[in-house]
Amino acid sequence: MASFELEQAAGAMAGRCIIGVDEVGRGPWAGPVVAAAAWLDIAALPAPIADRLNDSKTLSAVARQQILHAVTPYAEIALGRAEVAEIDAVNILQASLRAMSRAVTALSVMLAEQGKIPDLALVDGNRLPADLPCPGQAVVKGDAHSRSIAAASIAAKCARDAEMALLDQRYPGYGWARNAGYGTAQHRAAISEIGITVHHRRSFRPILAFLQSADNTTE
Repeated sequence: MASFELEQAAGAMAGRCIIGVDEVGRGPWAGPVVAAAAWLDIAALPAPIADRLNDSKTLSAVARQQILHAVTPYAEIALGRAEVAEIDAVNILQASLRAMSRAVTALSVMLAEQGKIPDLALVDGNRLPADLPCPGQAVVKGDAHSRSIAAASIAAKCARDAEMALLDQRYPGYGWARNAGYGTAQHRAAISEIGITVHHRRSFRPILAFLQSADNTTE
């Protein structure tokens, strides 16, 4: 269960500015990878809201939206992203790290307006972005351990899901509003029947295999 133990150990209750960072969208066949960085006012955050912060993957879409709405008055949250072209150019891992760094940079600007400077970024995973604007600490399965990372996970998931739902309206048939671009049976069938869009990740093996088997691209 996520808690504030890592934040407290890093000095959050002693005035240090500790933020959580996570990304979503590494596995889908389509769409961007989106990251979020979150700073939580631990002293002001009501316990019932804090207790609901957990790994976004364990929460329903409705629960994620409810928690994000509840936590927002006690938080500063910024997003970062990497588009499909960048994912194809540098690979999904590097694109994810870039998205997280961009989220931290954006949050740093927001916090600077309040006279705060991030002292430490708790980053989900086992690798840190190379160009973080502050010291970082990698936390494996961080969204299940740190509430700040969990808040970032929820924010990133909500943002990306909303974007994929909008893309689903423009590119009907792939089921992106439901599958968020993952390789479900409906998504696979639509690729065979409709083709590839500009939002598909051409460096991903299933998409690359389709492109190599047939010139059936839909723009």
